[in-house]
Amino acid sequence: MPRIPRTPGARGRLQDIPVAGRKRVLLAAPRGYCAGVDRAVVAVEKAIEHYGSPVYVRKQIVHNVHVVSTLEQQGAIFVDEVDEVPTGAHVVFSAHGVSPAVVNAASDRGLHAIDATCPLVTKVHREAVRFARDDFEILLIGHEGHEEVEGTAGEAPDHVTLVNGPEDVDRIVVKDPDKVVWLSQTTLSVDETMETVRRLRERFPNLQDPPSDDICYATQNRQVAIKKVAEQAELVIVVGSANSSNSVRLVEVALEYGAKAAYRIDYASEIKQEWLDGVASIGVTSGASVPEVLVQEVLEDLSGAGYRDVEEVKTAEEDLMFSLPKELRKDISGKQDARAIGGRGR
Repeated sequence: MPRIPRTPGARGRLQDIPVAGRKRVLLAAPRGYCAGVDRAVVAVEKAIEHYGSPVYVRKQIVHNVHVVSTLEQQGAIFVDEVDEVPTGAHVVFSAHGVSPAVVNAASDRGLHAIDATCPLVTKVHREAVRFARDDFEILLIGHEGHEEVEGTAGEAPDHVTLVNGPEDVDRIVVKDPDKVVWLSQTTLSVDETMETVRRLRERFPNLQDPPSDDICYATQNRQVAIKKVAEQAELVIVVGSANSSNSVRLVEVALEYGAKAAYRIDYASEIKQEWLDGVASIGVTSGASVPEVLVQEVLEDLSGAGYRDVEEVKTAEEDLMFSLPKELRKDISGKQDARAIGGRGR
């Protein structure tokens, strides 16, 4: 169960204004860190422990401003491309994955690369390689410019066509409608992706499916949980950063499934008093790259505004764990590290 704030009103910023009905918070579960994010963040922390600072990271290790800021304070330096990394330095590839061109560029510079790509993203990369080898045209459903999409497309650039969403389907042109397969970014809205697939199949009846779902378990679980919460909540607050695809999707899903209002925030301090006007039930969740401490700060602020009754709405249990990159599975003395499997060990 969630930790109930012990000192209501301690943060003191929001006012406790009476409303019709019992004030309560519906706290979605699962929420927050997924196994892939946990693995990636711990990988950067352990790389700094192993090799000393600075350790360079290509792009944001995960899409969360708090996580990035915290790692910067520990000695990580975030860069846009590997050509910004000094020759011979250590560089970590983010959880979103990279294309073979980036891997080759790092090698050419003599960089010591640590691949923190989420294994579920790696799965999609392998699917792209396999289908391209079999000369399929790959319709990649995802958001243009997202690092994950760029990495996947880079595995088979001559075979991939990006589909941004259902509205893109009519413009798609393929060489052979009998050799077409769809893949997707792992952090999309499940409902919107399935609508895109439905429209694609109307145009290309022989469209093949990926061997297994590309949208990751954590994205799906968080969307299922917020759907349940949104049915009962007048307001939904999603903790997550603006460039976090799965966090932005949670806002959209909440509105689609019944919430009268939904907002995304990075920090509790962004909650506005007017959002709470007349609101008795507030749903709270967080994206898959958000540490739980940020959610607890939201609960503390809401507690100060009278929302002290916290009910957890649980729709799934999560116990998936991923091994750390092979370079980081032993501690500095060479012994197996206790965090080598499953990051922090929930």
